Amino acid sequence: MRHPIILSLCLATLTLSACAKSTEEQIQEAINDINASDAQNVNELMMTMGDPNEAVQHFSASLAADPDNIDLQRGLATSLIRATRVTEGIAAWNTVVAHPEATSEDRVELAGAHIRASAWDDAAATLNTVPPTFETFKRYRFEAMVADSRQQWDKADSFYQTAAGLTTRPASVYNNWGYSKLTRGDYRGAERLFLDALRHDATLFTAKNNLVLARGAQRNYALPVVDMNQIERAQLLYTLALAAIKQNDVSIGKSLLADAIETHPRHFEEAVRALQALENNATN
Repeated sequence: MRHPIILSLCLATLTLSACAKSTEEQIQEAINDINASDAQNVNELMMTMGDPNEAVQHFSASLAADPDNIDLQRGLATSLIRATRVTEGIAAWNTVVAHPEATSEDRVELAGAHIRASAWDDAAATLNTVPPTFETFKRYRFEAMVADSRQQWDKADSFYQTAAGLTTRPASVYNNWGYSKLTRGDYRGAERLFLDALRHDATLFTAKNNLVLARGAQRNYALPVVDMNQIERAQLLYTLALAAIKQNDVSIGKSLLADAIETHPRHFEEAVRALQALENNATN
């Protein structure tokens, strides 16, 4: 008569044991998930915020243990580009692109690495492998830069316009587009685009400097009405001075150099040397 009771106890013991095992497995899985999440967070921080050379060491060491991990390969390629080790970065992106899990975004990144190396034909060939349905800000920005390199101005304008519409922060696009117009001699068009860039990012000094170049090319030597600190003001006056001198408006250039030297809160070595060179040349 006691057999059913013993059997019930045995079943209960087995059930508890199974539950305990299941709980242990669940705990281990949770720990593994946390570790994986932590590793991913470390990788993302390394790619975006850490010292790029330290990030290269981190991803190189991680890949030694897991060489086929495409996320680690991407991390290494990204970090090499951030560390301005462009030749190595291109090789690393080629490794990523050759991976079975490579994406169109990876090919766009490879094209960007080629652009950093001024390998325009390689960049164009890589972009041609990206399906036309893959429409991203970065893809169109690179397409515009490649078109610029080939002086395909209509294409460049179209790509820049598309890229600007695909981002909420188009300042860098307008700056690049403006510089494209500047190299073509379309100084008014360039000026408008640099102002557009500064409307979206008032701190973008390259756009301020390019804006001054566009105005100087039109012999407009007055500083634009944009936000600038004292050091920026001195540097922009220096840029205007060089633009004036280049166009043989030497007396205006000398005056602007003097203003730049006086404006700068510290010693402005480049402007001082330029002014001394002009004065020595006039004396001789």
